[in-house]
Amino acid sequence: MSVVAVDAPQTSATASDALMQVRDLKRSFYGVQALSGASFDIKAGTITGLIGPNGAGKTTAFNCISGVIPPQSGSVTFDGADITGLTPDKIHSYGVVRTFQIARGFPTLTVLETLLLHGENQPGEAMLTALFSPNTARQREAELVDRAYTIAKRLKLDHVIDNLSSALSGGQKKLLEIGRALMAKPRLILLDEPVAGVNPTLAAEIAERIVQLREEDDLTFLIVEHDMDIVARMCDPVVVMAQGATLMQGSFDAVKADPRVQDAYLGRRT
Repeated sequence: MSVVAVDAPQTSATASDALMQVRDLKRSFYGVQALSGASFDIKAGTITGLIGPNGAGKTTAFNCISGVIPPQSGSVTFDGADITGLTPDKIHSYGVVRTFQIARGFPTLTVLETLLLHGENQPGEAMLTALFSPNTARQREAELVDRAYTIAKRLKLDHVIDNLSSALSGGQKKLLEIGRALMAKPRLILLDEPVAGVNPTLAAEIAERIVQLREEDDLTFLIVEHDMDIVARMCDPVVVMAQGATLMQGSFDAVKADPRVQDAYLGRRT
């Protein structure tokens, strides 16, 4: 299969209304080209799906965008700011937060403690504030506790909020990953396979929660997902990658009907 990288993504988002612009990202590992020209836009207030066959470069694109690894060329712009190659904490400070396919956390912490760990602006972590302004630290801690309980309730985790995070089911751990991201008051959340390994009923519930968060909190999402039913249900637009490059960007129906996408997933048709 031969895939030709596009010079500009096929998208309804323009440079003026795109919250994030990814342009011509390239990255290789030991001579193997993982990204060979990833370009797409993420419009504010959308749930953008990032799909493609195994080895298409989706995870590498995620890692370059979130700062886990730097791209060797290309650029990532968020709300007009160039965040290309910044460290994850710097990118996080802009309001770009990611989750991981395999939930990462501290097995000895409860759900509440896990959520609190990811709350932003914690003055109690500063020694001088803790010593000389304890009321400030206590007030902020109370605010974060309230926020954690609110998030847990919205994600239907309030009934297990005192349970160890390691004791949660696979689906609950996925929801806790989303809750962890929400504690940071993000503007853009990068979700890596949010329903992978989850039973269909809970997968549908997770998708419903994501749609509600987009609508109620005015959040923007970029989602890597292999479950096409879930992608069809909640993602618009959809970006398709193949062989490290952007193949096309459009509605799910347009993507599904495109012969290039069918070739990428199924191989050259005869």
